[in-house]
Amino acid sequence: MSTPKTALVLAAGLGTRMRPLTNDRPKALVEVGGRALIDHVLDRLADAGVETAVVNVHAFADRLEGHLATRRTPRIVISDERACLLETGGGLKKARALVGEEPILIANIDSVWIENGVSALEALTGAWDPSRMDACLLLARLDNAIGFDGAGDFFLEDDGRLTFRGEAQAAPFAYMGLHITRPQIVDAEGEGAFSLAPIWRRMADEGRLHGAVMDGFWMHVGDPVARDAAEARLR
Repeated sequence: MSTPKTALVLAAGLGTRMRPLTNDRPKALVEVGGRALIDHVLDRLADAGVETAVVNVHAFADRLEGHLATRRTPRIVISDERACLLETGGGLKKARALVGEEPILIANIDSVWIENGVSALEALTGAWDPSRMDACLLLARLDNAIGFDGAGDFFLEDDGRLTFRGEAQAAPFAYMGLHITRPQIVDAEGEGAFSLAPIWRRMADEGRLHGAVMDGFWMHVGDPVARDAAEARLR
């Protein structure tokens, strides 16, 4: 399918692990390679054909909104979470009226990557099939990644279905912080803060959580050490 025209960019986090770099700015405005983290993501989305990015804001919201006002593409719409942080699921539910009813991209702002061949978003949209799945997650191979301190998130079946690592010591793939989903997945959830992870687990049990693997190198930029490592890799 073609790339969704709307994305939700999750930029409302406090950036606690990124301190002291986030003492005076949101994590989204920490720079890597001379660009703010959120611009790395928004540029990828714009290049892929995304027309509207709904961005949720909380910490240093005015400063982030001021930065976003300088962009031309994609069109920016603000989902205001100044009053309360809502996590990933609550953030999507808060933004439901803004993102519409068609499948959307959801992106974190702490991923930077270098592609080989097919673009990451082309791989993701090429794998998306709403008749068989409710979400399709972009994955990185752990041996082609830095900054990720876990033992992997998922196993990937031949047909693209995902299973969680569970009790296994390690799994070969990590979630890159970008996925396609039907926005209706949160409609039956309660109000307030909640994570998408339990919803994904239900999808996985039903065989409707799928993944696509990026051909390239992923940098998870979650703290100052990882930021410095990403800077070095980009150089």
